[in-house]
Amino acid sequence: MNHVFMVSDPAAAQHRQPAPRQGYPERAMTRHNLLGEFLRARRARVRPDELGLASYGRRRVTGLRREELAGFAGISVQYLTRLEQGVDRHPSAQVVDALTKALRLDLDAARHLRALACLPTEPPGPSEVGAEVQHLLDSWGDTPAYVRDRRFDVPAANKAAMALAPMYRPGRNLVREVFLDPAARSLFPDWPDIAEQTVAALRATADLRDPRTAALVSELQHHDHFRSLWARHDVRPSRNETKRFDHPDAGPLTLRRQTLTIAGAEDQAIIVYQPEPGSASAHALAKLLRSESLPRPQTPRGDTLTD
Repeated sequence: MNHVFMVSDPAAAQHRQPAPRQGYPERAMTRHNLLGEFLRARRARVRPDELGLASYGRRRVTGLRREELAGFAGISVQYLTRLEQGVDRHPSAQVVDALTKALRLDLDAARHLRALACLPTEPPGPSEVGAEVQHLLDSWGDTPAYVRDRRFDVPAANKAAMALAPMYRPGRNLVREVFLDPAARSLFPDWPDIAEQTVAALRATADLRDPRTAALVSELQHHDHFRSLWARHDVRPSRNETKRFDHPDAGPLTLRRQTLTIAGAEDQAIIVYQPEPGSASAHALAKLLRSESLPRPQTPRGDTLTD
């Protein structure tokens, strides 16, 4: 099968409306109240003055009251309560659109809400990368590139990506590496921003009903910073943007990240890092990759040389 690679909007690829599946176990759909958690979290983040409620006196809740959100969305308080408590998990498109407007959600968060309100697809299995994709990665010898799936697992990478950072080695999970590997704080000068972007992108991209994704999130709940960011329910897919590295051998690097989708494998994306041509980062990256391609010095065996 031929693959076509193109720059795309990851949010559009990951949040297409899935068709209902016949015979999908009901218990798989009711394991977590993801929709209710999202609605409660985003209701708490809407400032009352944004909706002209500043004059309603002292408030005992953060954000909107439940009856206020219900009023702005044109639904009953009882029905909103059922949604937030997980009693009803499948609101109509009209209700979702009304809640989107009342909660002042941006495009990415609105797509996420629509995904939470629909029937789940079958959880994906472990990612596999075709030989032609690996060949493409390897053909970019001077360009760090790797494949990332919806759980932020890395199933494939080229040597340049692995030289750029150990977290890009196949078998690693990028979210786990960002939060649990102390070296990540040294590698990324903007680590707080990277951490925030990583959590928002995971929520935008991953299927939160997937058991492996749920296990990953559960594991990372022990990390205070991840737990705080996850509770915010921010939704933002990875963008094509600039990223800074402080490489232990190459020094400071500023690279442009590009995201490519793979036709026929929409749950995967190729991430490519490129420096500005002729820049200090380009020279430093080229020097790093040349040094990585040189044979490693062998430790002498046998007799020790003496003067």
